[in-house]
Amino acid sequence: MFAQTALLPSGWRVLPALLFLILVLPALSGCGFNTIPTAEEQAKAAWSEVLNQYQRRADLIPNLVETVKGYASHEKDVLEGVVEARAKATQVTVTPETLSNPDAFKAFQDNQAGLTSALSRLLAVVENYPDLKANQNFLALQAQLEGTENRIAVARRDYIEAVRVYNTTLRTFPSILWATFWFTGNEPFQNFTVAEDKMETPKVDFGTKQGG
Repeated sequence: MFAQTALLPSGWRVLPALLFLILVLPALSGCGFNTIPTAEEQAKAAWSEVLNQYQRRADLIPNLVETVKGYASHEKDVLEGVVEARAKATQVTVTPETLSNPDAFKAFQDNQAGLTSALSRLLAVVENYPDLKANQNFLALQAQLEGTENRIAVARRDYIEAVRVYNTTLRTFPSILWATFWFTGNEPFQNFTVAEDKMETPKVDFGTKQGG
């Protein structure tokens, strides 16, 4: 009998395992087995979009600073503040573990908030330079920065919601059972604080009003 089993084609030997998977996988799916990994991947995707938009903002800053410097070079402290804030924001190492590390996430959030504040101060200074406000290069950068700030707000909002859903799956029934006995390595993701979420974005819509 053993010899006969050994002589069976390899396909027949794996048939029981395939039948088991066919029967069990739908049951696992129906009872919420996929809830945690699905929510986790959605939160990670939302985080990637947050990073993309923050990087887009960082990429705009060098040209913005150079353009402003051409008209307001004596605003040295403000200009240097933006450059330093950008350096801090881009030097933070972001890894997948950042999402479940409170200290790393806070460092990322604080540095991005610092850059937002530095940009706000720079753009407030621009109000004193009508010629700069009319510069075509500055106007183009202004439009790009405004669009990026809006996309950051949307990406951050989507991430907050995705993390809320994911974190909820880790502590509510029935998915908490899978978190306890199967997805034991899954940790709650960090989220933006209320202060960061409500932070005003830099005001970049100067309109056509001229001074004096």
